[in-house]
Amino acid sequence: MLPEIKKILYSTDLSKSSTTVFEQVIYLAKKTGADIHILHVVEKLSSDAKMTLESYVMDSKSRHTLLEERKILAKKKLEERQTYFWAQLSESDNEVRQQIKSIDIIEAYPAETILKTSRKLEVDLIVMGTHEKGMLHSFLGSVAKNVLSRSHIPMMIVPLPLKEG
Repeated sequence: MLPEIKKILYSTDLSKSSTTVFEQVIYLAKKTGADIHILHVVEKLSSDAKMTLESYVMDSKSRHTLLEERKILAKKKLEERQTYFWAQLSESDNEVRQQIKSIDIIEAYPAETILKTSRKLEVDLIVMGTHEKGMLHSFLGSVAKNVLSRSHIPMMIVPLPLKEG
């Protein structure tokens, strides 16, 4: 017997194709009544990137502001996508919006954060899309591949939609 889906973690990279993934999440939530938790991880800067930032921006307060701006921009982009997405749906489909229980934007390492969050929230399913460059490298993006190889929670990986033309 398959486990019941009561909580879904939707991890978004905020790419253009993320709407396709979110549509799948909404469909599943509508069919199962599951709660939805949305997560976007702003990847931590590498050591090299931090050294470059320190070299060009001497003031630590300015560096902190620049780093915080990354999270603010991600939050704004996520809010814009959400507003647009819900505006396209019928009123009855909009009821699923009430099933969104959390929206988090965290600066960290993506795969580790997705796994940690999935355990913390005790979700039944992790839903992710392929990375925009994933089709060039392999079927899955590196973050999705890393999470899939280490997760003990069932996952749904949604591929990019086919481009016409």
